[in-house]
Order: sequence, then C-alpha cells, then structure tokens
Amino acid sequence: MAQCVQSVQEFVQDSFVPMVAVLCSEEAERVTRKNNLSFAELLRPFCRLTSEGHIRDPNNQVQVVKNLRICVNNVVTNLNSPSTFSPAQRRMLNEVVLSCQPQEGAATNVITAGDYDLNFSDHSLKASLPWYSAWRETLSEVSTSQHYTATTPWFEAYRENFLQSMPASEHEFLNHYLACLLVVSSTEAVPVEQFLKLSQEQHRVQHSGDYTNPKWFIPNTLKYYVLLHDMSEGDEQRADSVYEDMKQRYGHQGCYLLKMNSRTISAEEDEQIPDPWSQYLHRNNLQNQDVLEDGAAAVNSAAVENNMNAAEVDSPEKDGAPSSLESHPLQLDTANSPGSLPPLSAANTELKKAAPEGGAAGSHGTCLTLNDHGHIRQFIQEFTFRGLLPHIEKNIRQLNDQLVSRKGLSRSLFTATKKWFGGGKAPEKSISEPKSTCGLLYPPEAPELQIRKMADLCFLVQHYELAYSCYHTAKKDFLSDQAMLYAAGALEMAAVSAFLQAGAPRPYPAHYMDTAIQTYRDVCKNMVLAERCALLSAEILKSQVKYSEAATLLIKMTSEDSDLRSALLLEQAAHCFINMRNPMVRKFAFHMILAGHRFSKAGQRRHALRCYCQAMQVYKERGWSLAEDHINFTIGRQSFTLSQPENAVTAFRQILTNDSRQTATQQGAFLREYLYVYKSVIGGKEDSLPQLPLPCIHSSATRVYFGHERRLAEGEKQAATHVSLDQEYDQDQASMWGHLEEQLVASANRGVVPGNFQPSQCCLNSQTDNLRCPLAVAEEPIVVEVSFRNPLKVPLALSNLSLLWSFTAEGTSPSEENAEEAITNEETLTQGMKQKDDIVTTEIILEFHLGPEETKLARLRLLPHRIGQLNIVGVVYNLAAASSGETAPSTEGQQTLDLMVVRGRQDLKIQGPRLNQTKEDKMVIRHGLDRRLDPIITPPMPLMEVFFLQFPTALLCGEIRKAYVEFCNVSGVALSGLRVASTHPDFFTFGSQTTTPLTPVSPTSAENCSAYKTLATPRQPGSVATEVLVSAGDFSQPSGVMDIPIEGSMLQPGESTQLPLWLRGPDQEGVHEINFLFYYESTEKGNKISHRVLRHSVFICASRSLSVKASACRSSGPPHHSLEDQGSGGTLVFIDVENINTSEAGVREFHIIQVSSSSQHWRLHKCINPAKDKDCKLTSRERAKLCFRATPCKPQATSNAVQKYTFADLNLGNERIISSSTPCGDFFFRGCRSAEVQPVEAPTSRTTASSRSQVCVPTEDIGNIVKKCNELDLNIIVIWKAYVVEDNKQLILEGQLHVALQTIGKEATSLTPKEQETQEMVLLKFKSEAPPPVILPAAELSQLIKTNLHYPETYTHPFVQESLCVVPVTLTLSNCSLARVEVIIDLRHKSASPESVEVHSSFTWVGQTQHHLQLRPQEVLCLTLQACFLQPGVYNLNTPRVFAKLTDQGAMCETSQQTASPALIIINSA
Repeated sequence: MAQCVQSVQEFVQDSFVPMVAVLCSEEAERVTRKNNLSFAELLRPFCRLTSEGHIRDPNNQVQVVKNLRICVNNVVTNLNSPSTFSPAQRRMLNEVVLSCQPQEGAATNVITAGDYDLNFSDHSLKASLPWYSAWRETLSEVSTSQHYTATTPWFEAYRENFLQSMPASEHEFLNHYLACLLVVSSTEAVPVEQFLKLSQEQHRVQHSGDYTNPKWFIPNTLKYYVLLHDMSEGDEQRADSVYEDMKQRYGHQGCYLLKMNSRTISAEEDEQIPDPWSQYLHRNNLQNQDVLEDGAAAVNSAAVENNMNAAEVDSPEKDGAPSSLESHPLQLDTANSPGSLPPLSAANTELKKAAPEGGAAGSHGTCLTLNDHGHIRQFIQEFTFRGLLPHIEKNIRQLNDQLVSRKGLSRSLFTATKKWFGGGKAPEKSISEPKSTCGLLYPPEAPELQIRKMADLCFLVQHYELAYSCYHTAKKDFLSDQAMLYAAGALEMAAVSAFLQAGAPRPYPAHYMDTAIQTYRDVCKNMVLAERCALLSAEILKSQVKYSEAATLLIKMTSEDSDLRSALLLEQAAHCFINMRNPMVRKFAFHMILAGHRFSKAGQRRHALRCYCQAMQVYKERGWSLAEDHINFTIGRQSFTLSQPENAVTAFRQILTNDSRQTATQQGAFLREYLYVYKSVIGGKEDSLPQLPLPCIHSSATRVYFGHERRLAEGEKQAATHVSLDQEYDQDQASMWGHLEEQLVASANRGVVPGNFQPSQCCLNSQTDNLRCPLAVAEEPIVVEVSFRNPLKVPLALSNLSLLWSFTAEGTSPSEENAEEAITNEETLTQGMKQKDDIVTTEIILEFHLGPEETKLARLRLLPHRIGQLNIVGVVYNLAAASSGETAPSTEGQQTLDLMVVRGRQDLKIQGPRLNQTKEDKMVIRHGLDRRLDPIITPPMPLMEVFFLQFPTALLCGEIRKAYVEFCNVSGVALSGLRVASTHPDFFTFGSQTTTPLTPVSPTSAENCSAYKTLATPRQPGSVATEVLVSAGDFSQPSGVMDIPIEGSMLQPGESTQLPLWLRGPDQEGVHEINFLFYYESTEKGNKISHRVLRHSVFICASRSLSVKASACRSSGPPHHSLEDQGSGGTLVFIDVENINTSEAGVREFHIIQVSSSSQHWRLHKCINPAKDKDCKLTSRERAKLCFRATPCKPQATSNAVQKYTFADLNLGNERIISSSTPCGDFFFRGCRSAEVQPVEAPTSRTTASSRSQVCVPTEDIGNIVKKCNELDLNIIVIWKAYVVEDNKQLILEGQLHVALQTIGKEATSLTPKEQETQEMVLLKFKSEAPPPVILPAAELSQLIKTNLHYPETYTHPFVQESLCVVPVTLTLSNCSLARVEVIIDLRHKSASPESVEVHSSFTWVGQTQHHLQLRPQEVLCLTLQACFLQPGVYNLNTPRVFAKLTDQGAMCETSQQTASPALIIINSA
C-alpha cells in the first residue's frame, strides 16, 4: 500500500503549493548550465522552507505558515488549454511506474492475515512465487504494530508525478502562477535592460491573450528580480553595484543577488559534494516531454510494450483488446496456433529503461560548493518571506474587502445587478469542456471566482478555516448557477480544508468528495480531476482507518480509459482489504489479479507478474484449481516475455502436473504453450537433459524383472509358469516360495541353511525386500516396468522412450583412464550418438501413446554385457502433444509439429519403506533404502526351462496319471544339482530308480498303457496274499525335497532331457493350487549367485471317486488255535467301499481290482469275503463290503536298524499290480509322510483323566502300554479302475486310495475329515442313524485283556431224568500288554440289556463266582467255569464281567472290559 514518509496532512498540503514561474536571460541560463541544470532545476531541491513564515489574515490575526513548499517551473507557453493529459504526459506517467520496480534484496515485509502469511517483500518476484517452497523461512520478523503495510513506491511516484503534472484549469487557481522570477546574469552588459525585456515578456505572455498556458493567479503577478553572479568568472564588485541599483529601482524586497559557481571543476576534485538534484531530474525531464511533439521523439521501448498509440485519449480500446463487454477481463488468451505466442514473442525487451539525462553527461552541481547550496536556500527563504507571502497577504486583504463590501446586498439583488452591470456570466458554452457539463464559463472578474480565488490563496498559506468558509460559500453559488465543474472543485477543496483544519472542529465530509468525484466523472467527463479527487480522499480515509470506504472509492475509479490508472488503484484497493481490522484476504487476492490484468494491458509486465505472484500466495493449495491454473498460466506468459524462461517453465509445470479441472481444449492449449516455452528455454542447451513434468510417473509402482520372459506353450508342451510381470504380487505366495526355497537350499547344504541365505526374487516391487542390491546376470535382460499417468484430458505422444543408466565396471585396473568414473548413456541419448551397446544394450520404444487421463505401463529393457554395478537412473523420451484429429500432411504443419517435440528426462526416485523399529525412528519420519534399481551384474549363470507334456488339469481323487517333464539348459553354462520341492509332495513322483517299471519313455507310445507295473495273475479261490519286502529308503527321502534323476546329474549347455512324472489326484475334492519349485546350480562354484530356482504353479480340479472306510477287530478264535493255524485266527479287517462320484466326470463304474497292505508289523493274509470270485463293481452310490484276515509279519532276520515294510497284494481281478514298485509304492510312502507331518494327539491325556485315585505310575508309561496293546499300524491300499466315456470313447482311469489303520476297534477312512463330514450330512437326509456311542473315559484300558469262551455249540441233556444241566466252559484270558495285569472276574452279573433277554432265558454260573488272577506280560491263562441250565434253549454265555488294571495302579483304577460278541449255546433236551 502507498506509504508516505510524511503524514497524510503533509501529503495533502504538498499536493497544492504556490506556483512560481521563472524567466531567464540567455546568459543566466548559460551560467546555470555549467552545473548541468536549468535555473528552475537548480532551485528545486531547496524549495521547502525550513523555518516558519507568518501572515496576517483579514482580521489581522497572525497565521503561522509551517513547512511550506513552493514549486518553481520554467515558463512554457501553450496555445490550447487541455483539460486532460496529453499523450506525452501519459507516457511520462507510464515511464515513472515502469522505472520504479521492486529492488532485489530489500527487506522482506509480511502481512499476517488469518491463516495466511502474505509476503510483500520487494524481492517478491522470487520470494513469493507459488513454487517457492521455502518462502516462509526467508521472512524477517515483523513488528507487532496494529497494521502491517507493504510499500508500493511505484504508486507513490505515480501519484506525485500525477499531482505535479495536473493541467491548469479555469475553475480553480491552485496551480496558477502567483509570481515570476526574472533572472539575469551579472555578466550582461546592461542587466537592467535585460530585466526590462524579461518583465515585458512576462506581461505579454500573461495579458496578450495569445497563450492559454501558463495561467496566472492574479492580474498583478509578483515579479521578483534575481541577479545571478558567477563567482568563477564575473566581477563581484560590479555585481554588487548592479544589485544596489536594483534595490533602488525595484525595492529592497523585490530583488536578490544570488552568487554561485564558487568551485572550479579542476580544483578540489577529491572533495565530494552531495547531489540533491538527481531524484528530481528524471521526473522533470519526463515532464518537459510535454513540450515535444507527440511523434517519434517521445516514442520509446516502453511505448511499444504498452501497445499505446497517439490517440490514446480518444480511443478506449487502445490496447488492441476488445472492451470488457465482448471479452471477460480474465479470459485466457490461448486461441493461438500451436507453438506460437504472438503476444510473447512480439517484443521481448527488458522493461527497465535507463533514465534520460537532463543535459550533458556528468554529475550535477559540480561548480557549487556547500556555501552555494546555502546561498540558494537563503534566496528561496528571502523570496518567500519578503516577496511571496506579503504578496499573498495583500491579495487576500483586497479580495476580502471586495467581498465584504458586497455582503449587504441580498443574494437575489446581487445576482440581478450582475446581469445589469455586465457582471453576469458569458452566455456561450464552454469550448474546452465537453458539452455534457452543461456548465457556464465565468469571466475572470466574476464575484464567484473572486471567492474561489480568495479561498485558494488562503488554502495555499495554510489558513484552512477561512479557506473552508470561502469554499463553502462558493459551492453554494456554483450549485445555484448549475456550474457543476466549479461546484465540484469547491466541494473537493472544502472537504480537504475541513480535514486539514487544526484541532478538527468538524468531521471530514466524505460525501463532499463523493459528490465531487461523481460530478467530475459523470457530468464533466473529466477523469483527471476525478482521479486527483479520489487519490486525496483515499489517503484521508485510510488515515482514519476507513479501509473499506477507501477500497470502494478506488474501485469506482477504475475504467476502460486508462489501464495504468485502473491497475494502480485496484492494487491499492487490494491493500486496503488486507489492512482492515478483519483482513479480507480473498478480496485482496481477487483485486490483485484484476490489477495484474490491467498492468498487463498497460504494458507494465513486471508489475503484472508481481501482482499475480502475490495473489498466488492466497490461491495456492486451497482447492481453487481453476484460479491457480489461470494465475500460473499468466505468470508463465509474463515471465517468458520478461526473459525469465526458467520461471515460465516452472509456472507451466504447475498447470500440467496438478490434477486440472480445465476442459480438454484448454489443457491442450496449456500443453502447447508449455512445449513452446520449454523449447525456447532449452534452445541450444543440449549438454544435459532437463526434467519434464509430463507424464506423471508413479515411482513406487516401478517393478523390475530379472531374466528372460518365459516361453509360451509349444504344441503339446506346457512351459513352466515361473514369474512374470503379468502376475500380481502376493505376500503369502512369496513367503510360501521362500519357504520352499529354504528347504531346497537346506537339502543342497546337508540340511543346514547358510546364514547369508536370501530368497530369490526375480520380480521386485514396492512390497518386496529391496534393502540389498539385487543380483542380475550378464547377457540376461532386465525389464523395468514404469507406470506412466497422463493427468490431462488430452492425449500425449511419447517417442524414443528408453532407460537412462550409469554403469561402474567391476575390477577396472587403476591404469585405465576414468576407472573410477561411472559410464552413462546420457550423452548418447542427448546427442543421438551411437549407443554404448558393448556395455549395456538399451531398448528404445519408438512410440508410446497415452490417452486422456490414462495410466499405462511401459516395459523397458536393458541387456547388460559386462560385470559391475548398474544404476537405473530414470527414463528419457521425447514429449509431444498428440494430435486428436487428422492433421493435414503439409510441410509447414510438420515443421510446427517438430517444433512442439521436446526431449527430456524424468528420474526414478523411489522412497524406501518408513523405518519403525527404534524409538528414534518412531519419533521422526525416516525412510529406508530401496535398491531395486541398482542391480549388481554377475557372471553368466545356467538357465533352465521346464516343459510339461500330457499334464492333466482334472483328476479323480486318488487317480494315478503318467505325464512327462522336459528339462532344457538354454544357457552357455552347465547346470547340476537339479531338485524340486512342492507344496504337495504327495501329488507327484519321479519314481525310485530301483523300482521304476519299464514303461515306454516316449509319451506317444504309452497311450493305453497302465501307469502301474502289473503281472497277469488269475485269481485262485482262497489264495493268500503275495508278499514283498521293501525298504522305505528306496522310496522316500528325508525331507519334502526330491532329487530329479537325470543321467549324469548334469545338463550341458543346450542339452535337454525328458523324464516320466507320475501324478496322483488329491484326496480332497475341489480346485488345488500345486506349486513346484525347481532348484539347480552352476557347475562353476564361487559365484555371487549360488543357485537358481524356477517356479511352476498348476491348478488341478479333483472330483470325487471312492470313499474307503476300514476297521479292525480281534478274531474271537482261541489264541493257541491262532498260533497253529494262521488261517483261523489273527485280526479281521473290514473294508467298506462306496462310490461317491457325482458322475460329472462321465465315470460309468468303478472296479476294485486289488487290495494291498503295507506295514512293518502286519499284513493282509487272505480275503475271507463270502462274495463271488470276481472283482467288485460299483456304479453310482453303490457300496461294497470286503473282509480280510490280517496276520502279524514274519520276524525279520536282519541286523539293520531300519525295518523293512511288507507289501501284501490281494488281487480281485485277473492281474496283480505290484504295489511295492513305482508309482504305487511312491505314493504310499508320500501319503504316509504327509500324514506323519500332521501332529497326532497322544492318547495319554484321556487315560489319566479316568483315574479316580492317586496315580502311582508315570502317565507316559501307561499310555505306551495301552498304545502298544491296541496298536495295529496296518496301511490299506485300495487300487481301482474307472471306466469313463468321453467323446464317445471309453477310457480307463486308475487310481489308489490309502487308509491307515492305527488302532484296533477304531474306524479309519480315506476321506479327509471335512469330506467325511459332508458325506455324513448327505446320508443323514435319507436315513436316521443312532447317535454316536458315548466314549467311555477309560476306553484305552479296555483292550488290556482279550477274553475267549470255549464251549460246545450244542449240548444235549435229559432234563426228564435230571433237572439241572451243568456244562463246562473254558474262559481263556490273554494279556495283550507288556505289563503285569491284575484281573477280577465276576460271574454274578445279570445282563439288563433287553436284547440279551430276548436271545436267552436265565441261566446261572455255579461254583466260585469271583476270581482274582494276576497275568504276566502276554501270558495266556485258561479258567474252567460251570454253567447251569434249567431248561432247553439258546443261551448267551458271554455274561462274565472282567475287570483289569495295571498292577502298579491304585485299587480304584479297575476298568470293566468291553463285552465281546454274543457266545451262543444251544441246549437240547434228550
């Protein structure tokens, strides 16, 4: 805001000062020109009086005149009297504003308004730019005064020059000349004659009527005679004598001898004399341009920039822009052809112009000493106090006397007499005023003008009270005469006088000013006077803290006739808004934008740029994107015009990078402007690539892939999926692969994982661990996927897109030049030189189009050839605006298009993850490293590809299928140590070398061959199982890792091998994801990469096949019979097979072709199924029951600690499948191992829970005893074939299901618990079954003792002869455990079961009814009992209750033995 050193009172007072004219003789002018000054310029720095003056008012009261300043000007005659500024004066004002720019480096000034800190430093071109991020830090501390202000020196300079350049007007006398200085040199021959000539000249100018300018205050102008004496050349005595003569002629108070030029130029060169003239000379010279013609002499570069023409006053549309009715003032001018900026490139000149010199080159006042300065100051004081003030006092008295003499007359009579005696007004209309004023011209002697003249005289000598009274009286007279121009002038000065009165007896009449401004502007059409009025009133209102009224007043004064005035006043209004008690920040910003727009139209581009920058502080980051776009666009254009292309580029970047809400057309224009400016900025700078703002790169989404992209399937071959950029990253999957790789590495390193082990990562992204530099392999590509986003609604065309990298070779010897320097491809990309393909081959994408607001991925490849450290720095590309429509193939259009293409780069800067481990990390925001773009290139490594042949996608549960896998070494290095790990190791097997069947190697020759090894063996009734002893080591390996059996354990470069692979469908139905991880190493050790892995994932859809349930119970035959005849005793195994296939796979029927067993202790001996002698067929939902006898294995006479497994095969068809060979045995062992991995709950916990007294024996011992007693450990393998109809062809599928019978009496199933549950739920819908039996708390102890009753099945007794029938019964007790057991047999029990009552009538045991026995481990004891029957019938003898307990347990731990099956006896009567 405008800020004066002086107070507002002093400012207003200095705006109206007594005017003094100067007429010099030629000789006097020559004397003053020695100092490069005219006489008026010589006096100007000394025109303010340092002491007080005094005058007496008409009432003879002394009036003090303080701080008076006079204005001394040369007499410049003019024939016409303009009421407005001439074009030269307008150019002068424009130059004043143009030359007054903010100084760089000045102190910063800040206004704090609400949430905003607005920076108004004179350094604002830099410090308040919207992209200047650290501008808050550069602010200096501001005082805590009530109002902060920002200086606008250009406005103060404009205002001062404007007020001093006011054209003299007929309706007021304030700027009419009161006196004239006649200056003659003492070196004239006859000085008095020269005085006479000058006096006559002044009289002619004033009274001849030839000149309308200059205007004189009163007819009798004060003439003051000055004799100028040059001390360096004139005769001082002569000058004194001439001066004495002058005093005699003109009076002591009417003349003065001024001595000057006491100092020669040659003498005392070292003495520094101050130069007080320089600050006045530029302004004075500009003012003097008014005399020049309005032609070429006044035209300068500023006029070109301002787009002015000579007819500026009469042409409202002078700037070449349409009026505001046709075009919005804030509309962006973007309708230019692509790439051309006519407004920008028309005149790209620097605005600051050197100030024109007033005369010859050199400093001013070189011939004057400080004493001469004092002489000039004393002369001004003498002239004012002795000449000017007495002259004004005399005229005030005369005018007062004239007015007082007429006061007696009434107003009406006074008006009438004026008409009669010729004192009336001239009837003609004003010539110089517009017709719309409707006012009259008073003659000079009109009494109303005399009042105004007296008021002006009083005002000039600071007698404001009398001046106000006179203005007020004149105002009434003028208003009654409808002389609006005169009335407005009186209102204006009355308001100013009222404000300046000491003690403020009356408030400032602001409405006077408002009326005056409205009259000047609307009625009189005189904007110059209206502007002066507004400038004064605004300052007065601001001094009274009425900022809102001041702002309203200033805004009203903006119009289309002067852009410069409108711009300056809008800027001042904006500062008023920010200085209010509650700052109106948004209004400030809006009016700064308007001011900037008008500055731009006025050609004041620097000021326009400054206004937009200051407004941007309010609009930025507030969500007003359209306003930000407009401001940034304008800042960019203005900066470009002012030769600040870097700032222009930065501003345009803001428009393009922010999410814009502009229309597509507007954004396209923005983009073209940016490219044009950018092209001009980089110009010939081709040494380094600049940063481009478009398109946006999502750096953290950058993915890096190492290695060749996988080959797709070739014919029947299906390639391993491995890793590709098309796959989404999954954290769980990554940890799963890492776990598999850890197993493989441990297997390769004798079970130990190395401490420096890191899982292989082929594809790096934001979720992977990127703390270490990744390892890449020479001669294998590196693919970098960069995510580009086009934020604009117009398409972008990128071309020649490639990666920018730097490379540091490993092991470069110091003798080589630039060994330490990194090699980069930036120079080659910049200058279009040949690529450095010997180091890294860089792939270039020739064209890459981005649609509107499209996000698109670009995959850029590098192929490293040398070992070392590679750093991927960024991307390089050509950016152009893609043409949305068809372009005409013209040469000119093509050239324009070429101009619109710029080449640049964007760096890929990836921020690592936030650190959150230590307390320090949590206190501050720290980020770790992300090295995914800094790979280390290692020597060549082997590279393997894997293909699968005849690999199914759907299998039945348990189905066995044979496929083939092919391993190819496609690198130049041999590979070895081939292994595989899988999430489902029981899904596949490569077979064991000892038991692999001789099946065809070629897949085509094995179409209908069985995957099993079979022997044609017709089934014989009652045949026993075929047994084979197999070592588990032949099949299973210690871990889930499988070595792949390739010949020679090595694959040479270019070699491939094919192996059979047996697959078994998962036991659970559904879709299964099965993952394979292949591991291999280089034959050359010592590389940074110790091994490589290849991933493969398959999805297998498993359908239901069969459900197998098995249970075992002890045979009820006596033990000694079992020992002798194995066929009649042992354990019975019941197998329940159900077809649960849902027929979706087209399965017609299942055949159970073989049941095999595998165990270290038990075996299936023979099938005792009473069914027919053919295999079992099951159609949908059919169930079959098979019964087998199992016997313990023969003792193995081997000293080896590893006990072998006995495989027993019972074929139900005409061929026997050798279950101990591949693949049957493999899948059996794999199934066992996967079951072992799952935790088995020890049954000991329930045992202890059943104890009702203190336990004496450790729980583990009881558990082991019980467990071994009930252990069976028999694994059943059910082998089936399924007949499937597919495409009118019958296929035979085969498979196997496993059931592990661990415990006697417990049912086992082939289904997983989940499937079993769903199966039971299905059955419940059709058939209600009894609730499951409650498990007794000590069920495990029930199997300690095995009981068996031996008795005759039928017994005939003559009941007629003897009524009691006594039958001997032998009870056999077998201790099944390895511990001593106490047994109690109680014969008194009567069964309360209703079933037993139905079966038999009552009988009794006779003899001893309770027996206490003790059995040693595995002892068999026979006890003879006697049963007594009373009548014939069928009886159940199995009623004895048997209690058993371990000897070491307490007495209360006895547990009742479970009752065996009924023992029925038939008693016949003889």
